[in-house]
Amino acid sequence: MADFVYRTVMHDIKQNILKGNYEGMRLPDERSLAEFYQVSRSSMKRALELLAQQGIVFKKRGSGTFINPLYLKNQAMFRYEGSNLGLTDSFKVPGKKQSIKLLEFHVVKASPEIAQDLFLTENDFVYEFKRLRLLDQQPFIIETGYIPIKIMPELKEEVLQSSLFNFLEDTQSKTVTRSFLNITVEPSSQEDQAQMHLKPEEPVGVMEGIFFLDDGTPFEVSNMRVHYQYMRFNSFVNLNN
Repeated sequence: MADFVYRTVMHDIKQNILKGNYEGMRLPDERSLAEFYQVSRSSMKRALELLAQQGIVFKKRGSGTFINPLYLKNQAMFRYEGSNLGLTDSFKVPGKKQSIKLLEFHVVKASPEIAQDLFLTENDFVYEFKRLRLLDQQPFIIETGYIPIKIMPELKEEVLQSSLFNFLEDTQSKTVTRSFLNITVEPSSQEDQAQMHLKPEEPVGVMEGIFFLDDGTPFEVSNMRVHYQYMRFNSFVNLNN
């Protein structure tokens, strides 16, 4: 799948940050960067916005865009590379290969709760799927999701064996940019123990949420049960938006 211009620019800026190519921990202004990369101002603005959303840079009004010192101290906290909220990009770990095993895939009538969360009617149908995510063959997430058929009327099994959100962005130019998540911890179930090789006394992290497209449309209701060794949550707070 083709990469987006702003994503390529963002990756290059990150590499230049790591190489120490920006003096005074400050990036050139947006116009200069756009001319250097020979891209539009809108593409350059999008790349800088993503870097800011990831916490890698921050803008100081009237002074410019600066590199976050914490990024240089602990890059593992900032490994997210994508432009949407998908787990495939969020869980990239250097030296480890991520894969997805599709466990279940059905078309079902939306339950009252799912219909409410996805703004559907009682007669609407959804895709119901369950996926097992692995890092170097180590299972670490059991993911159960529900997606309205009317948003992706021709969803196929092979799409669910890779990044669903990246597929949506690359083929339909729709981006998942917002979510509401509830994060808890609870005892592992028998399925958790069997699929993720957990002992009965070991817990799991649970992330339940609704993911929204950039136009505000609810796209997916998801339940993710996470191996406790991979349960990490980092947050950047911005009260200006």
